[in-house]
Amino acid sequence: MPAIHLIEGPVGAGKSTFAFRLSRERAAPRLVLDDWMARLFRPDRPEQDLWPWYQARKERCLDQIWALTEELLDLDSDVVLELGLVQRAARRSFYERVDAAGRTLHVYLLDAPRDVRRERVRKRNAEQGATFAMVVDDEVFELASDAWEAPDEDECSERGIEFPV
Repeated sequence: MPAIHLIEGPVGAGKSTFAFRLSRERAAPRLVLDDWMARLFRPDRPEQDLWPWYQARKERCLDQIWALTEELLDLDSDVVLELGLVQRAARRSFYERVDAAGRTLHVYLLDAPRDVRRERVRKRNAEQGATFAMVVDDEVFELASDAWEAPDEDECSERGIEFPV
């Protein structure tokens, strides 16, 4: 049965690198929210009131990614998702969507100390290699890191969250 492989963690944890590797191992397409957001909306990004602007577009992208995910699953393809569901409520909502659709879900959590993640992000910004989607400056890194809500014990056990090394 085809499965969704959801990869979560704070900014700079290694999610994109892991997603790239997993997509190759599973011969599965990789759908990354940051890629969609950067390509579709970066030119229109406002200077002020960024959060409401971002949230509306994020939700539309997540809906479209979900529609594509279901289509791919129906074609017997696994799908690797990197969706930036940094808050527990957002992940819970996604889990409910998956459960309602009767889909198989594997969840992977990556993390690293904040100082290690910050340096990874700075390096990614400079090199703009295969996993680069957009520049994440130090201010955005700190905001995103502060927003991250790690799964609690209940979420980890209920979802069988895996911790790749």
